[in-house]
Amino acid sequence: MKDRIINVLAAFESDHIGKSFPLDYCLPLYHSVSDKELPHLKHIIRYKNIRQFEEDLDHIATNFQFVDWQEFKDYWSGHFKPKKKIALLTFDDGFREFYDVVAPILERKGIYACNFVNPAFIDNEEMMFRCKSSLLADAVDKKKTIDPEVYRIFSLDSHVEKGIVQKKILSVNYQGNDILDKLAVKLEVDFKAYSKEFKPYLSTEELKELTRKGFGISSHSWDHPKYGDLSLKEQMETTGKTFAYLKENGFLYETFAFPFTDFEVKKDFFDELFKNEEIYCSFGCAGIKLDSVKRNFQRIPMEMGESGAKILKKEIAYFRLKKLINKNTIIRE
Repeated sequence: MKDRIINVLAAFESDHIGKSFPLDYCLPLYHSVSDKELPHLKHIIRYKNIRQFEEDLDHIATNFQFVDWQEFKDYWSGHFKPKKKIALLTFDDGFREFYDVVAPILERKGIYACNFVNPAFIDNEEMMFRCKSSLLADAVDKKKTIDPEVYRIFSLDSHVEKGIVQKKILSVNYQGNDILDKLAVKLEVDFKAYSKEFKPYLSTEELKELTRKGFGISSHSWDHPKYGDLSLKEQMETTGKTFAYLKENGFLYETFAFPFTDFEVKKDFFDELFKNEEIYCSFGCAGIKLDSVKRNFQRIPMEMGESGAKILKKEIAYFRLKKLINKNTIIRE
């Protein structure tokens, strides 16, 4: 019902979204861009192909002024006066397509982006649990017969459809990483071999090359847990460990983007985070929304199976709707 209402309201939004956009800044969020099928992503992210991504960029550039990290900071301090509302392009997770596909497009168009990475996965030493689950879901698709142990792990009847098995695999969380490793044995998926052959993540040298080209490489936690599921101590440990890595390698250590979401992250985390005076701000991904923590900015997920133009119109419509009932600001307790 909510989606239907938003779709109706979005249809009435002007094409000139730069004028109707309710905030002074637009923060698009992507993970990957590829014309290829990526088994480690295809079941978890609706990544765009090159044509779709370029169309998004052109649409955003028509309505906003793309800025780099320094300009973003200068804007808030009053030292940068843009001609239009600003847009800061962001990517998460440090996938290799950022180097192979995205960076050349951005260089051609003169657009800056910051990629928020997890050091645990750099150089393909490890793989994020969600990528593992995507590979396993892909294996289920391709197998004629599935080891009965796979059904037993999820307490499923062996006659259920493959789709149900896939849903169960894709529902395994960060704390269930060992379950995914057990399933890999039964489904004959070798994560290490896949990482070695396809190199889904960027290497340290590629990150340094991107930095030399002027792109930002910053913090997305050590290994992509959902912060709302962690204690404050655990939150600060994974955050601090990542900042140390960024500093050591000469990357951008002034900012941090929450993996998954900042939903259920309490005020005490931000109080601790900003005790570090080098941290300028943090980023969530709740769409067009304000935050009671003024230095925590919400980004707009752009991989929703729709064009960027439509996503932004829907976000504007949803923001207006929430504003009517005073629900357009996240309140941290």
